[in-house]
Amino acid sequence: MNPATAPRDDRADARLLLIDPATGARADAHVRDLPRWLRPGDLLIVNDAATLPASLRARVWRNDHVSEDMLSDDVEVRLTGIGDATWRVALLGAGDWRTPTERRPPPPVLQVGDRLVFSEALAAEVVAVSPVSPRLVELRFDREGAALWGALYRLGRPVQYAYVREPLALWSVQTVFAGRPWAAEMPSAGRPLDWDTLLALRRGGVEIAAVTHAAGLSSTGDAALDAALPLPERFDVPAATVAAIARARARGGRVIAVGTTVVRALEGSVRRFGGLQAGAGETDLVLGPDFVPRVVDGVITGMHGPGESHFELLRAFAGEAALRSAFEHAVAGGYMGHEFGDAALIVPGLAPAAAPAA
Repeated sequence: MNPATAPRDDRADARLLLIDPATGARADAHVRDLPRWLRPGDLLIVNDAATLPASLRARVWRNDHVSEDMLSDDVEVRLTGIGDATWRVALLGAGDWRTPTERRPPPPVLQVGDRLVFSEALAAEVVAVSPVSPRLVELRFDREGAALWGALYRLGRPVQYAYVREPLALWSVQTVFAGRPWAAEMPSAGRPLDWDTLLALRRGGVEIAAVTHAAGLSSTGDAALDAALPLPERFDVPAATVAAIARARARGGRVIAVGTTVVRALEGSVRRFGGLQAGAGETDLVLGPDFVPRVVDGVITGMHGPGESHFELLRAFAGEAALRSAFEHAVAGGYMGHEFGDAALIVPGLAPAAAPAA
């Protein structure tokens, strides 16, 4: 499937492939048509995490407690999500987003005590190196609070991949409902939703709620690290969303997650607390064909095909044969992939909502 190479100005113009996993039925629409396909009483849950300027350039200095030597003057540091006292980051070698991540040279192998210098106003010390990959490290920045956030937003830019033609502005990788800056990459399933579509859903009797989930990196170019994705990610499920799910269940509505990050937040809460409850935590839940969702009935997702890791995540909601058939239909129909591409709605009971009475 060809990737979308730029953000759409008209978000809701993205195409929408509708898939009923129970019957194999499908239909073609656009995201702005979503109010026709969700029913009164359904609940739509979005991820309201804003996207961080998670890509920063740095020089690496080796600190051997005797002298300092510069190891590299060109590495890319990608935040994997929001941090606290320390921040987990992935390292890439020389180059930038114009080169595919898998073709980038490796960064120098770091050790605890090495320093990364981003500018005169920001530096960090390596405090841990992951056993998963030497390219995954924990940093402690030399600033905190407003000073750190200000430096990150001055120096950072969005994580970007080679199929996107032009440099991305930070605003172009935000959903319209973005709030707290938690996500390393955009929770892209929500990008096609604009306010007109959301308002039309509300007028049609569809309730809307939110979780916050720190969507992580989708690729690092390192085989060992990519095999470990997604890494454990932070989530926060508000009490209002738990109550909205209870109301939807009571009225017989379906719970539709906008993106697998929403699924991971809700189902991760169930796993962490023994049942869905309000609160924050971290989840290492990985979806797949053997996972049976306990909270979510359906999902809105980007377009993903066989061989992609995200395709396996979607098998929690539909069988492989149905997903393969839908993907082949999407390719033949010219659907576009990746974060600025088209979308799919996988939900049981697929049927257009009844027209309002005259």
